[in-house]
Amino acid sequence: MKVVNAFVSGLVFGVGLILSGMANPAKVLGFLDLAGHWDPSLAFVMAGAIALGALGFRFARTRRTSVLGAPMHLPTATRVDFRLVGGSLLFGAGWGLAGFCPGPALVNVGSGQPGAWLFVAAMLAGMALYTVLERRRQRS
Repeated sequence: MKVVNAFVSGLVFGVGLILSGMANPAKVLGFLDLAGHWDPSLAFVMAGAIALGALGFRFARTRRTSVLGAPMHLPTATRVDFRLVGGSLLFGAGWGLAGFCPGPALVNVGSGQPGAWLFVAAMLAGMALYTVLERRRQRS
């Protein structure tokens, strides 16, 4: 049942990315092009996602288990530190250069876009590098 729920959740997320335009790198780059022909439509998509997410987190804080019965693991960090800011800057730079963030990149891999394959390969390499560095940091 977990696999079916994961599949349906991923499918709904992917369809939402496609319908909202978030899976279109040209639309994303148009949103990020503040000095050129700026396309503000994705700001509304993001605002809606943030509002829905805020409601979801508010609901989640009142529960010990998810709707499907899994234990809740909510974030506990409250500090803004170098790692958070640095990671945010790297994420933003990758998004601005490629027009992809992780979810839309995976959607575009499914459609066979070469740029998405390159982005996902770089993303996986970055995740592996983070794992190695994090293990090293925890040992010292």
